[in-house]
Amino acid sequence: MLSTTVALLVALAASVVASPVAGPEITPAPEPALVKRATSCTFSGSSGASLASKSQQSCSTIVLSSVAVPSGTTLDLSNLPDDTTVIFEGQTTWGYSEWAGPLLQIKGNKITIEGASGAYLNPDGARWWDGSGSNGGVTKPKFFYAHDLTDSTITNLHIQNTPVQAVSINGCDGLTITGMTIDNSAGDSEGGHNTDGFDIGSSNNVIITGANVYNQDDCVAINSGTDITFENGVCSGGHGLSIGSVGGRSDNTVSGVTFTNSEVKNSVNGIRIKATEGDTGTISGVTYSSITLASISKYGILIEQNYDGGDLDGGTATSGIPITGLTVKNISGSGAVSSSGYDVVITCGSGACSSWTWSGVVVTGGKKYGSCTNVPSVVGSCS
Repeated sequence: MLSTTVALLVALAASVVASPVAGPEITPAPEPALVKRATSCTFSGSSGASLASKSQQSCSTIVLSSVAVPSGTTLDLSNLPDDTTVIFEGQTTWGYSEWAGPLLQIKGNKITIEGASGAYLNPDGARWWDGSGSNGGVTKPKFFYAHDLTDSTITNLHIQNTPVQAVSINGCDGLTITGMTIDNSAGDSEGGHNTDGFDIGSSNNVIITGANVYNQDDCVAINSGTDITFENGVCSGGHGLSIGSVGGRSDNTVSGVTFTNSEVKNSVNGIRIKATEGDTGTISGVTYSSITLASISKYGILIEQNYDGGDLDGGTATSGIPITGLTVKNISGSGAVSSSGYDVVITCGSGACSSWTWSGVVVTGGKKYGSCTNVPSVVGSCS
């Protein structure tokens, strides 16, 4: 009997060792719930801006219908989910306040921004215009920060009378702007100044097509960025199609830029490349092709490496920002330059302008500049 009891105990112990007690069951974490967005949300009136900003995560389409943005306030859509559509309807207005802005800010990935038929964005910039722009006078808000937009589109926006700079493009990759009008033409007689059309920096793969810009500063100014195209546009009243100024910023590289099939008229300059004297950077692979110039008051084509806050106001052109691989072709400007202006001005540093292509360039009407320096041979005389 004793031996039988011992045998049973040994067998029981063995079974315990062979089959340990199971631990507590682990329940997997629940899958995060998908937040369902409303198909379309419409905002209007004086509360429209704040409500749209608060609701931007909840709507797949945001319709801004005759929104009146309060003074000192940004219409802020900088936290949009992917694949959001923003539509402007009617007239969008902003109250008056002396501050830096921006008045409008939109960010995001795969964002679609549209202007409905007849819609326009009207900050009524004449209330700030005093002839000083951003250089003095009252503090004026910049208008639209199109920053950090990737794989996004802006279509058919009509912008009327910005206080100073209209559209700032920065940190973008894959942005296409189609059919935009920036109309600051009233500023010609009412004190508009520094009303740049498009200021572009640190952006890649940007296309601006079919833009109409009427202003009192650069139509387009590309300060840094790669693979940027401005095509089928009209620039009137401002400072033309510009690279730069390049130099003195955190990003001083411009590469792969094309201006094509566009018109510059009633402007101070036609084509302009500005490299800051004494700074470093690179300007490469820039093309100006099939550009028509008309009624240019100062410089038909200006390429300078002695920029110092104003055109040709530096000393000797320097070589720290080489301009290489420049193509200027099929430029139509017969009789386009005022008799008091200059047709073509080129001031390069020693060895700093190379591998240029220059063909079919006809820019006449103005004077010949007598102080060109280090002009590439393909250009011929500086005229």
